[in-house]
Amino acid sequence: MSETVRVVARRAPIRRALPALLAAGLILSGQARAADPFKVGVIAEAQSVAGAAIPKAVQLAADEINAQGGVDGRQIQVVTYDDKSSASDAVRAFQRAVSEDKVNLVIASYISEVVLALMPWSARLKTPMITPGAASNEISVAVHKDYARNRYTFHGYLTSHALAQSVCDSAKEALVGLLKAKSAAIMSEDAAWTRPLDAAYEECLPKSGLKVVEHVRFSPDTGDFTPIYNKIEAAKPDLIVTGIAHVGVQPTVQWQNQQVPIAMTGISGQATSSTFWANTNGGTQGVLFDAIAVPGVAMTEKTNAFTDAYIKRFGGAPSYAGYMAYDAMHYAADAVTRAGSTEADKLVDALEKTDWLGTVGRIQFYGKDETFTHSIKYGRGFVTGLLAQWQSGKQVAIWPTEVANGTLILPPAVKPAVQ
Repeated sequence: MSETVRVVARRAPIRRALPALLAAGLILSGQARAADPFKVGVIAEAQSVAGAAIPKAVQLAADEINAQGGVDGRQIQVVTYDDKSSASDAVRAFQRAVSEDKVNLVIASYISEVVLALMPWSARLKTPMITPGAASNEISVAVHKDYARNRYTFHGYLTSHALAQSVCDSAKEALVGLLKAKSAAIMSEDAAWTRPLDAAYEECLPKSGLKVVEHVRFSPDTGDFTPIYNKIEAAKPDLIVTGIAHVGVQPTVQWQNQQVPIAMTGISGQATSSTFWANTNGGTQGVLFDAIAVPGVAMTEKTNAFTDAYIKRFGGAPSYAGYMAYDAMHYAADAVTRAGSTEADKLVDALEKTDWLGTVGRIQFYGKDETFTHSIKYGRGFVTGLLAQWQSGKQVAIWPTEVANGTLILPPAVKPAVQ
């Protein structure tokens, strides 16, 4: 008998005994081996303020969970990819993450166009994906319209509709009374996330006591905002309500340099970053913006602990997407524990049952029978966000009153509306 035949013969009894050994728990299958990590792919925009916080926050959360023993004894392994703010690069990263790096879950992007491009691949490759920063209604509406196909996508941030409602709620309670404001001009960049945002502004601002007197949409490549501000000033609004995230610092710096006599509020992705003051050389003084959290404001018992840990490790405070990415890693790990598996459909079922107190509020997802399926719930008791203002280099919370740590101030060029 040759040596090869002898080796095969010796192994044959072991092969025949494998089923019994597996059943007895003496040998663990590949899926159940404790050494196998829970692999999380993170696709984000490394060069942008908002996007750069995503992999950092996920890694911070993963390290905390791993220090406590991991997920059912399995360590979390984070694999990061820079999509360079490109949908095509993001798609290639997603394909590599699943096919080559064998990730179990993807946390991806703050750009709506990127997430919308990834959704078909999440469906095809049956890989759960959570976005911690994209806002477009189309993401969760697509899950609602074709649940069977798109159920693998979770909208781990507020929809544009919910963001608009937060702006309107804060304006009604904090600005209409204090500034005696009666009218507003909408000023938004032309992007997928702002189309539904602006539509919701048009609907909810009048209900908050603000008549919409002008509506400007501009290219994110705009460099000179002088004609835009001239047009807005001619309409004589009491407030400028923004929808900006990708345009950069120009609208804020020029608003300050040109001493535009109208208070600016709304959604400003850059204003949520702790570096915005330095990036604008103080041009953000007096700018109001809606956010989900800011440093030093305890939205929940977990907010400040995360903020402090992030600042200690990375230098600056996290962007809004950082808060959401940190929470996403934690509730995803909780879902794996509850599911007892990283198998995609079981993980999706567990994510749908998420009830997690995060850094920004209590996180639950809307169900498949609701319009914004798999988006996080907005409102009191869930995630409301806050109205903040840049004051002397710091972000100060103005609304809601239960978390506010400051009061509204007016920029020098802005005067209260005349009754």
